Amino acid sequence: MCAVAVDTWLAYKSSVATASVVQDRLLLGSARMIAEQISFEDGSFQHQIPPAALDLFQSKESDRIFYRVTTGSGQLLAGYTDLPVPRLTFSADSSYFFGATMRGEAVRVVAFFQPVIGNPSALPVVVEVAQTTHGHAQLTSKLWLHAVGQQLLILALATIFILYGLHRGLQPLTRLHQDVRSRKEGSLQLLQTDRIPTELAPLVDSFNDYIQRLESYTNLRSTFIQNAAHQLRTPLAVLNTQISDALRAENKESGERSMVAARRTLQQTGRLVNQFLSLSSAEAYVATKTRMSTQECCDIVQRVLEDLAVQAHSKNIDLGFERIGADAVIATDPAALREIAVNIIDNAIRYTQAHGVVTVRVQSAEGKISLAVEDNGPGVPFESQEKIFQRFYRMGGADSTGSGLGLAIVKELASQCGCTVRVDTPPHGRRGLLIMIDFF
Repeated sequence: MCAVAVDTWLAYKSSVATASVVQDRLLLGSARMIAEQISFEDGSFQHQIPPAALDLFQSKESDRIFYRVTTGSGQLLAGYTDLPVPRLTFSADSSYFFGATMRGEAVRVVAFFQPVIGNPSALPVVVEVAQTTHGHAQLTSKLWLHAVGQQLLILALATIFILYGLHRGLQPLTRLHQDVRSRKEGSLQLLQTDRIPTELAPLVDSFNDYIQRLESYTNLRSTFIQNAAHQLRTPLAVLNTQISDALRAENKESGERSMVAARRTLQQTGRLVNQFLSLSSAEAYVATKTRMSTQECCDIVQRVLEDLAVQAHSKNIDLGFERIGADAVIATDPAALREIAVNIIDNAIRYTQAHGVVTVRVQSAEGKISLAVEDNGPGVPFESQEKIFQRFYRMGGADSTGSGLGLAIVKELASQCGCTVRVDTPPHGRRGLLIMIDFF
C-alpha cells in the first residue's frame, strides 16, 4: 500500500510538471507572436495584438487571458494596467515565468523581453501574457487520471500473472500437501519425487530421510515391545505356576517352598520392569552437564559400591575400588554417571562366579576421567563384544536371571552424555571382561 501511495503521488507530481510545461509553452508562444508585431517607426512604437496570439488558449475551461506591453522605461503601450510587472531586469530575447494574482484569481505569467530595431533606447520592450490556472488544473487531472489508470491496469495484469504464476509454482507443494493429508494414521510411506521441482528436491529428500529414520525407530520400538512382552510373559507364567503349586500343596513345607520361589520370581520380574523403565528414561534423557572433579566422581562410584555390596557379599565376590591418577575436571551429568556405574557393576557381579573378583577403578589422565570395571568372570568372545550392548542379549554363564538390558542402558546414557564405551579383556592375559567409560 505504501508503494502504491508513493507511486500515485509521483504520478501526480509528474502530471503537474507536464501541465506546467504545456501552459508555459503556450504563454511563451503567445508572447513571441505579440512581440513580433512591435516596431519603432517615425519616432514611436507601433504595435498590434494578433488574434492568433490569444486563440492559442482556447479550451473547455473558462480561463481568462491577460496581456500587457510596456517599454523598457515602463511606458504602457497596450494591455491591462494592473497586470504585475517583474521587478527583475533580463537580457533581450529572454523570458521569465512567475505566478501572480490578477483580479482575485491565480494566474501564470510569462514576461518576454523583445528588442526593437530603431529603438533609441537600449532597453527591450516587455511583453507579458497571463492565463488563469483552470485549464492547468484540468490538464493535470486528465494526465494524472490517465497515468493512474495505466498503472492500475498494469498492476491488475501483474497481479493476475503473479497469481497465475504462484498457482502454477505452488502446484507441487499443493500435491505434497494433498499427499500428506490423504495418508492414513501411522503410514510411513515415502513421498513421491516425480514432478518435483529442483528447488523442492532437497526438502522432499530430507522429509523422506526423516520418514525412513522414523520407520526404523518405530520398528525398533515395536521389536522392543514384543521382546519386553516375551520377557515378561515367561516369569509371569512361572509365577502363576508357583502360586498354583503353593495353593495345591498338601503340606505347609511344600507350600512355603513354592511361595519362596514365587517371591524370588516376583523380585526378578520387578527388576525387569525397572530395567524397562530405566531404558525408556535413558532414551528420552537430556543430559545436564556440570563440572565435576575426580574426587566427586569417586564419591558417586563409592556410594554405588556400598549399595551393591550386599549383592556381591551374597556370592562371596571380592568387590574392590581403586583410584589412579591425579585430580582432573570434566563436564558430565552426575545422575547419568551413577546410573552407568550401577548397571556396569551390577552386570559384572551377576556374571562373575561365586568367590570371584570385581574391581572398579576411577582413572584420570590428560583431562579425562575413565570408569573401568574389571571382573574375572567367563568373559566375552571378541566377536560377541559389540552384541552385549544390544537389548535382551545375554551371555550364557553363572547367572541367567539378568534381563539383558543393563549394558543397553549404559550405551544409551553414554551416548546422551557424549562418552565413549570400550570393551576389552583384562591385561596380562587374565580371564574375564573389562569395560571402560571415558568422560571428557
